[in-house]
This record gives sequence, structure tokens and C-alpha cells, in this order.
Amino acid sequence: MRLPLQHVAHVRSGDKGNTSNVTVVAYEAELYPYLKDQLTAESFATFYAGIVTGPVARYAVDHLGVLNFVAQGALGGGVSRSLCLDNYGKALSAALLAFELEIPDRLANALRNYRPAPEGSPA
Repeated sequence: MRLPLQHVAHVRSGDKGNTSNVTVVAYEAELYPYLKDQLTAESFATFYAGIVTGPVARYAVDHLGVLNFVAQGALGGGVSRSLCLDNYGKALSAALLAFELEIPDRLANALRNYRPAPEGSPA
């Protein structure tokens, strides 16, 4: 099934200068391999195309089920320099919750706040 990240993990963020740090934490260990496989530095950068202008590095902390992204050029020149009020790490991490992942149906019980559409109804 294809669904937003918000059902698979939660996010935390920070920002300093023109760099944003976004940490993604899988809700359950069995969800982490799918998260790690699909949420790469490249897919993160593509998701934020036009917003993140610099390189993105990803650091995996496998034993904790955590991915940490450091995005350069992510805050419009820096939080205090940008005229865009939403250019903070918190806004970037909140937006990432809409990133779509493919998760096997057999892991539906590991998801958070997920309610599949009843059969026969439009998705």
C-alpha cells in the first residue's frame, strides 16, 4: 500500500543558519527497512526541489531506526535573513510527513493512525 510518511514515522527538526536538520524516527522496527530504502538523500532532495538548494546528506542510525538528514541551502539564506516566515526546520519536517512510501499490506498493524478505505470505496 502507498501511504504518507506520517503513518510510518515521526519527525524532529532543527535549523542553524541556512542548514536544516531533519530526523525521521520509525514508529516500529519492522517499518524501518522500508523507510531506509525509500527515503534516501536523493528522494529527500527531490521532494524539496526548489526549496533545498544545496546538498543533502543522510545518516542512518540503524539500531535506533532513525534517519537524519542535513540539508544545506534549505532556509532561504538563513532563518533570520529570509523573508519567508515558514522557512524553518519545523516547516520542512512537517511537510516531509506527506512523503509517500510503499509499505506491504502485512504491516498495516504497525502503522499509526492509518485507516484503510473500505472496500469498494474510492481511494
